[in-house]
Amino acid sequence: MEQKIKNALLEIQRGCAEIIDIESIEKLVRNYYEKGENFYVKVGFDPTAPDLHLGHTVLMQKMATFQKFGGIVQFLIGDFTATIGDPTGKSETRKVLNTQQVLENAETYKEQVFKILDPEKTQVKFNSEWLKDLGTGGLIALASNLTVARMLERDDFSKRYNSNTPIAVSEFMYPLLQGYDSVAMHTDIEMGGTDQKFNLLMGRTLQKAYNCKKQQAVLMMPILEGLDGVQKMSKSLGNYIGVTDNTNDMFGKILSISDDLMWRYFELLSTKTLQEIEDLKNGVEDGSLHPKVVKEELAMEIVERYHGEGSGELAKAEFEKVFAQKDIPTDMPEFEMNKDIWICQALVDANLVNSTSQARRDIKAGAVKIDQEKVTDEKLNLKSGEFILQKGKKNFAKIKIK
Repeated sequence: MEQKIKNALLEIQRGCAEIIDIESIEKLVRNYYEKGENFYVKVGFDPTAPDLHLGHTVLMQKMATFQKFGGIVQFLIGDFTATIGDPTGKSETRKVLNTQQVLENAETYKEQVFKILDPEKTQVKFNSEWLKDLGTGGLIALASNLTVARMLERDDFSKRYNSNTPIAVSEFMYPLLQGYDSVAMHTDIEMGGTDQKFNLLMGRTLQKAYNCKKQQAVLMMPILEGLDGVQKMSKSLGNYIGVTDNTNDMFGKILSISDDLMWRYFELLSTKTLQEIEDLKNGVEDGSLHPKVVKEELAMEIVERYHGEGSGELAKAEFEKVFAQKDIPTDMPEFEMNKDIWICQALVDANLVNSTSQARRDIKAGAVKIDQEKVTDEKLNLKSGEFILQKGKKNFAKIKIK
């Protein structure tokens, strides 16, 4: 029993940036193993962006870990607080979403979450259930629990205040409302990113203020680095892996990460145990396993999580066909074009380059092929027929010229 509890706590702490009140978490896990008592783990998602990438799923993976050891996940969709907008890390007041936008975005989260979580151990909740009924008196009572001076200790608010950038009073309410969610749901543990620390601690403060007879533990996960291994995974930076990426793109992107970053992804995204990951590391270090083979294992696991059983093997086979055997992919975008089209214009129209000047540079660099033959003439005009255009190692398009 003691070893099971120890192993559970090791998995829970795996990859964490910071934990506040680990003693409470240990007690909750122990009660589950010794008494069969479940506990409640809250994670809030304000559905302001409908497209998820693997960076967003770091928290979901930890939620799934808690489910193995007695946790009932409170997957909270902040449909009420999203109409305010979380000010965390923002240099200006966020645009408020309307109810329809919030609900549409929320559906995307709900579609994706059960690819990771056990639906039998998950409660999907919307905080409008209790926040809409809080009323004016309730809001005033809630606001009395935090001073303006304390609020301005937040780094993002402090910077905006000192630079005379507007801060809406409604933004002061956001961390209070997030904390009140923990009161309403009787949460035992709340999780979030390291940038959410102020908001997460508010739950502890308010549970004490409202005499909840508990103060939630707080577990913070780090921000996942993107494909470059330096900056956080972000669509705006183009260094992301989307959970809706097709199988081949997802597989190829994971294989493109560095060998060092691979272990970070294993730690934060894989369902393999710590011992299994340690065995893989030892295999790479003693030379019995090639890093590429281990990375393929990670890529197949993640592809299958989002695209179903068997999809990982298919993606691996397709990747080997395109890159290892230097063959063309079986699936690629198709475009129809008029005859006598200039090769540089064809590359632009096939979305392989952004401009004809870039196309010229790529041709001069030897990066453009037609039907696997390198193009050397930047003035080439294409007549009627079907051609496979290729730019670089992995960008293909089929063109049909009338």
